Amino acid sequence: MAEFLRSARTRLTPREAGLDAPGPGRRRVSGLRREELAQLAGVSVDYYTRLEQGRSRSASPEVLDALATALHLNDAERNHLHTLARPRPRP
Repeated sequence: MAEFLRSARTRLTPREAGLDAPGPGRRRVSGLRREELAQLAGVSVDYYTRLEQGRSRSASPEVLDALATALHLNDAERNHLHTLARPRPRP
């Protein structure tokens, strides 16, 4: 899930997300910053960072939907995010 979130975040530009973007050449990162995505999804930056770094896998369906909406994921990508967040069966 961590890699999927990171990849989706870096693909989405601030303009696509509806944020005011500074002039060309002023951003140091491609895509959205973690802080921007957390704000759009209504979660704390710390919580989103833990999800993106794989330090937390416990995200409610509501949080996953908020992230999917903020990331402009299509239905297949949204379903994939939910699948990635499911607990893995123990061997």
